[in-house]
Amino acid sequence: MDGLISIALIEVMLLTVGVVLGLSSRKDFSFGWLLVAAVLVLINDALLTRAYGVLPNLLPSAEWNWQGKILALAATLMIASLPALNWGRCGITLRQKPGSLRATFPVLVIYCAFFVVLAFVFPSGPASHETIAFQLTMPGFEEECFYRGLLLFALDQAFRGRVRILGVDWGWGAVLSCALFGLAHAFSYSNGQLAFDPMIMALTALPSFIAVYLRLRSGSVVLPVVMHNFGNAISLIV
Repeated sequence: MDGLISIALIEVMLLTVGVVLGLSSRKDFSFGWLLVAAVLVLINDALLTRAYGVLPNLLPSAEWNWQGKILALAATLMIASLPALNWGRCGITLRQKPGSLRATFPVLVIYCAFFVVLAFVFPSGPASHETIAFQLTMPGFEEECFYRGLLLFALDQAFRGRVRILGVDWGWGAVLSCALFGLAHAFSYSNGQLAFDPMIMALTALPSFIAVYLRLRSGSVVLPVVMHNFGNAISLIV
C-alpha cells in the first residue's frame, strides 16, 4: 500500500506541474501525451516493485532487484517498439548523430574522470561479484532506456516548445524527466509518513541533465548508459 500511495503522489505532482506548464503555452502542449507519460511512469514503477508485491519473487536469493529491472526494461523496449513511438525516435539505437561524437565524447570523459577521482577519495568497501555485475549493467540499461529514452520522448511530445542551448533543443520534457528520475530515488511514503531527501534529489536529478544532453546531442541512449553504469560501478572496482 505504501508503494501505491508513493507513486500516486508522484503522478499527482507530474500531472499538476505538467498542466500548469502546459497552460502557460497551450499551442505547444498535448495533454494526451502527458497522460501517456503518467501511464508509463506507473507501468515502470509497478514492474520494478513486482506489481507492489503481487507478483512472485523468482529470484529470492538475489542481493539486487534483477527481476524488477529486467521486467521494467522489457516493458520499455516493447512499448517503445510500437509504431507511434519507435525505438529510433526514443533514442534506443546504437546509431549516433553524424558529427555528435566531437561534442559528446569530451563530456563523457570528464564525467567518468570525475567519478574516478571520487572513487579514490571515497573508496567503497568490498563488493560481491553480483553487486559489481548488477551495477555494470541493470541501472544504466533500464533507467536510461526509460528516463532518457521512452519517457523523455513522451514528455517531449507533451511539451513541444524548445530553447536551443549548447547545440541541443531543450524543452520542459527534459526538465520533468530529470525531476521524475530524482523523485524516484529521493521521494517515498512509508508508515504514514512522507520522506524526501534533497541531497539524493540533487545527486540524481542534476547529473541526469548531463545524460539528457548526451541523449539529445547524440540521438542515442548509448552514451548515457555507459556514463550511468560507469559512475555506479567504478568505486566498486578500483
